[in-house]
Amino acid sequence: MSYHIDPSENFTKEIRAVGSEQLNLAIAALTERPKGLLEAIHDARKCFKRLRSLYRLTATAAPAFRQAENARIREMAKTLSTFRDATALAEVSQYLLKQAQSNEERAALKRIAKMLAVRRDKLAADEKPLEENVATAIATCGQALEALSHVTFEDDGDRNAKHLAKSWRKMLKRAAAARETCTDTTDAHLFHELRKRCQDYRYYLYLLQPLWPSAMHAKRVEATEIVDLLGHHNDLALLTSLVNEQPDLFGKSEDLVHLLSAVITRQEALRKSAVAAAGSVFRDDPVDESRKIRLLWQDEA
Repeated sequence: MSYHIDPSENFTKEIRAVGSEQLNLAIAALTERPKGLLEAIHDARKCFKRLRSLYRLTATAAPAFRQAENARIREMAKTLSTFRDATALAEVSQYLLKQAQSNEERAALKRIAKMLAVRRDKLAADEKPLEENVATAIATCGQALEALSHVTFEDDGDRNAKHLAKSWRKMLKRAAAARETCTDTTDAHLFHELRKRCQDYRYYLYLLQPLWPSAMHAKRVEATEIVDLLGHHNDLALLTSLVNEQPDLFGKSEDLVHLLSAVITRQEALRKSAVAAAGSVFRDDPVDESRKIRLLWQDEA
């Protein structure tokens, strides 16, 4: 995979190449399914996230294209989210099980993990709606490839540098705002917003890594740590929602007590670690950092 934009090459050609690769990887994952369909959906959704970050980074150079394609890709990913969520819940139950604080808690979490795995497998076994959604997603990828083949950008190093710097600055300001709102809250939606901004930052750093490989790699490692921490946090919030909606799924009330206690404990630790890490990742001023991006791009282009 070559998820980078080369500043020395034609800008339109680079965007088309990077975007097309992600769409083709998604199609291949959903078609070939080497590790099964649920894992294929997970891989395809990661491609969609990379693609949306690519379009955000280049948004100011082609705003109408970005708006239309972002909506297309977002809706496509949503059609597959139900099946991915079932897998995420099964995985996060195993994560909780590894963190169990007592034999009683471990036994309760083990029963819940088994139930969630059965629930995931049952959803996956209902092939008709799953296959219909996958077929629709593959067709939508084809439409997105067609749209991408027609988009054009100015091949002007200075103008592209300004466009990229503007998107970079906007992303950093949104990340700073998200980090600030998370300093004194337990709202899962606000932490999910911080995670999305960290994902964008991670992918932006991937895309422009040729400008400054060592520094951008180091920043990307830090951003990935937050994405992983808040990924667990988001999955635990999803698990809590399922408990509230369908408490009967979880068996004995004692098991629910152990589950909710474990969720609260882990989420508190994850929030604390994520906020501290975000303070390091986003320590630089957005204006200064985006200015560096502009100058680096101009030098290379």
